[in-house]
Amino acid sequence: MHVAAVKEHCSGYPGSSARLSGPPTNVLTYSVGGKQFAYFKTSEPEQWRFSIRTTSERFLELTNVPGIKPARFMARFRWVTIVDVDTVPSDYLQELIAWSYAKALGSLSKRRQSTIAGELIKSSLKQKPLRDSA
Repeated sequence: MHVAAVKEHCSGYPGSSARLSGPPTNVLTYSVGGKQFAYFKTSEPEQWRFSIRTTSERFLELTNVPGIKPARFMARFRWVTIVDVDTVPSDYLQELIAWSYAKALGSLSKRRQSTIAGELIKSSLKQKPLRDSA
């Protein structure tokens, strides 16, 4: 997956929002209900490094993979940084992002979770049905 595809994938989750922080942090953050689930570093020398939260077991597994390291300042919370997203198989990367999103969503109140689920249902109902071209 390329950086643009990962950005699109992160934006596609229900209730997901993106926020770009300027200097000195220079981070593009993806969150749900105010809870962060992924972020990109947007400035050199670490431009487009991608970070996500993982489980304890996956943290140990992933940090042994070349090109994946503990995230700066966030490793104590089991966040990892993927130096180049193109090097990780897309289905595996999507699975990691989905888990990180689910963890962030699960930390919200039940009321907020149901509101996000309701937004998803409303948006799917607003889509127009496909018409036959005949």
